[in-house]
Amino acid sequence: MTHIEQMIKDLCPNGVEWKSLGELGNFYGGLSGKSKEDFKDGNAKFITYLNIGNNPALCLDIEETVKIGPNEKQNIVQYGDVLFTGSSETPDECAMSSVVTEQPTEKLYLNSFCFGFRFNTLEGIEPTFYKHYFRCDAFRKAVRKTANGTTRFNVSKKEFAKLEIPIPPIEIQKNIAECLDKFSALAAELQAELQKRRTQYEYYRTRLLTPPHADSTANSTDDCKWEWKTLGEICEIKRGVRVVKSELEEEGLFPVYQNSLTPLGYYEKANNPANTTFIISAGAAGKVGYSYVDFWAADDCLCITCPKTLNSRFLYYVMLDKQDYFLSQVRHASVPRMSRNIVENFKVTLPPLKEQERIVAILDRFDKLITSMAEGIPAEQAAQQKRYEYYRDLLLTFDRKAV
Repeated sequence: MTHIEQMIKDLCPNGVEWKSLGELGNFYGGLSGKSKEDFKDGNAKFITYLNIGNNPALCLDIEETVKIGPNEKQNIVQYGDVLFTGSSETPDECAMSSVVTEQPTEKLYLNSFCFGFRFNTLEGIEPTFYKHYFRCDAFRKAVRKTANGTTRFNVSKKEFAKLEIPIPPIEIQKNIAECLDKFSALAAELQAELQKRRTQYEYYRTRLLTPPHADSTANSTDDCKWEWKTLGEICEIKRGVRVVKSELEEEGLFPVYQNSLTPLGYYEKANNPANTTFIISAGAAGKVGYSYVDFWAADDCLCITCPKTLNSRFLYYVMLDKQDYFLSQVRHASVPRMSRNIVENFKVTLPPLKEQERIVAILDRFDKLITSMAEGIPAEQAAQQKRYEYYRDLLLTFDRKAV
């Protein structure tokens, strides 16, 4: 920060030059003359509205395609272009920007609901600097003044072209961009760390739940005998009982599970004891859950009562490890559903109870770590985003050079 402030004093003692977008370049439109059929099995990539809205720097990992004829005239997106979303439901969301900060390796086209801006020259322009500037508070306030509409809002291109942006020396642009990139990268690093831990957890969960004869590296003793049983053979599987939603409370002792792993509400009674594994059969069908407290299972919830030889928490981890299998058995209609037979015929590995408890203790520690990270990271990301926005708006405020 101090280094950048000193650079500005040294290189811009009398302020920074500002120019209007109309002086600096030209606007262009997205794809034209396309029908729905043109977006099926296309031969070229196109940039979506969401790609622009979600990314200050355009994401070039693009899967969406469109048909482009050999002699067809369409605007091709280039390095350094600034892409803007078109109409939106509120003035605040109008003309969100995304800058092409990397050289595209193939022809890219812009969808028809957006528009682009191309600098006349990139000499003295650092795209990574402007990916921050076009989203700073000062520029966004100026954009909102160009928006008009009632139920849908659009920016006036004529007024948009009058918007002015600072052109500090390229050395300052690069230094500010590098500083702000470090702030914004921290949030991504936090998410990457969480994903890394989840991947490790899933790997060790699968290893621990693999019988020794199936994987010689599994963490079990050679004399520990594992059996295969279907849940229908050893467990009682019962469907929950429907409850009237109007009878539920927002808070209470007994959560009610219906068609998701999020409680539908709370009821005055429970029909299942604590430490029970269950699976959703409709709605979020195939999702495996576990309750540490007494709860009410509604009719789209299949609850599994285990015998003394099967630890319910161990069963939960086994079923969670095979979550993809259960999801693959869901029938997708107006309401996704999964047959009770799928659960009854599911084969579970059954080591001795002591071994089950050992595995559960290990996986519970992993689960606690992941849950703690998952709860803490969003708050840290939000705090990091606020720090980034504070320094972004501070660093991108420039005095105007006297004419």
